[in-house]
Amino acid sequence: MKYDVADISSADAGKQKIDWVKSYMPLLRNLEKEFSELKPFKDIKVSLSVHLEAKTAYLCKVLAAGGADMAVTGSNVLSTQDDVAAALASEGMKVFAKHNASKDEYFKHIEMTLEHKPHIIIDDGGDLINLLYNKRRDLMKNLIGGCEETTTGIIRLRAMEADGVLENPMIAVNDAYCKHMFDNRYGTGQSVWDGINRTTNLITAGKKVVVSGYGWCGRGIAMRAKGLGAKVIVTEIDPIKAVEAVMDGYEVMKMEKAAEAGDIFITATGCDRIITKEHMEKMKDGAILCNAGHFNVEIDIDAIEDLAVETRERRKNIMGYKMKDGRWLNILGEGRLVNLASGDGHPAEIMDMSFALQAMGAQYLIENKGKLGNSVISVPKEIDLRVAEMKLNSWGMEIDSLTPHQKEYLSSWNV
Repeated sequence: MKYDVADISSADAGKQKIDWVKSYMPLLRNLEKEFSELKPFKDIKVSLSVHLEAKTAYLCKVLAAGGADMAVTGSNVLSTQDDVAAALASEGMKVFAKHNASKDEYFKHIEMTLEHKPHIIIDDGGDLINLLYNKRRDLMKNLIGGCEETTTGIIRLRAMEADGVLENPMIAVNDAYCKHMFDNRYGTGQSVWDGINRTTNLITAGKKVVVSGYGWCGRGIAMRAKGLGAKVIVTEIDPIKAVEAVMDGYEVMKMEKAAEAGDIFITATGCDRIITKEHMEKMKDGAILCNAGHFNVEIDIDAIEDLAVETRERRKNIMGYKMKDGRWLNILGEGRLVNLASGDGHPAEIMDMSFALQAMGAQYLIENKGKLGNSVISVPKEIDLRVAEMKLNSWGMEIDSLTPHQKEYLSSWNV
């Protein structure tokens, strides 16, 4: 199949979305021009599984401009936008993605994307790599390497590396400074609240917001909650991060205590069963639960379904669960990552930086084919710095550089 999308006739609406974000993504525009001239992806097949909305679509077009033969799918069934998928398919790309696909259909689309027999994989959460290694190893013969976007996917890859089963280099894009410091903090911080606010239409000021996990995503979510007037509670397992949260002005406590206090709960850990039955039994009537991690495992959906005596959609994308004592608990976006399941994801200007890292990371893999080993590798510092310099240039800003004297001073011990 050339494509499997919901409605190819919706392509024009998708193209309009892509054109909009393109106008706010100067780094990718520069790379599109550069790639069009140099064709670094000539004769290269790329299989991509990333949240399939307009910003991702523009990344696909930039890679195609560089000569890449693209096969594209989503990385979450609720984040795929059907008109955007149709737009890419209408331009000749292999696209296999539908909004709200069944689990079987989602993994079938992942497999169809892999049947492209890629040289390069661009993954978000690790589903492409997982299926490739576990079920379709016959499709690995062309593979040079890949790039992974998320904390969750990198956790999977490092586990594979530790077990000695990783057979190609994978770039940990999430660990680049220009990814985790800006995308995870400012992108997640804004887009999570975009999703919550547009879905609930409730005020944040004065509410107690419980943020589980104080990594870069949690920092951003808490920072924006505080800015909206919320009283922020952080739950953590890392004592250093917990101390940081206290010094940033937040309360820190165990989830079993936070469960009684919170009005809005946001998980951002990348781990399993953060909010469980025991916590749900203590929550206030009307509590709102949502997740900012990649997979819908942080809130125990099975547990809340077992506890509920009644279940109904209380508002679009809000499922209500009535407890035996009459309390209602509300879950946004099926417990999937709320910024995309209930919104449009990170702002275009943020994804411009992250996707520039992806594009240049893929180029780096091709240029260094056979030299990188079978391991999880960092984004080269020069790529990270170039992205930051490109961003500053797009704002019309300049910074100082070291003089020869200063370089000598900083490299000498005998001063």
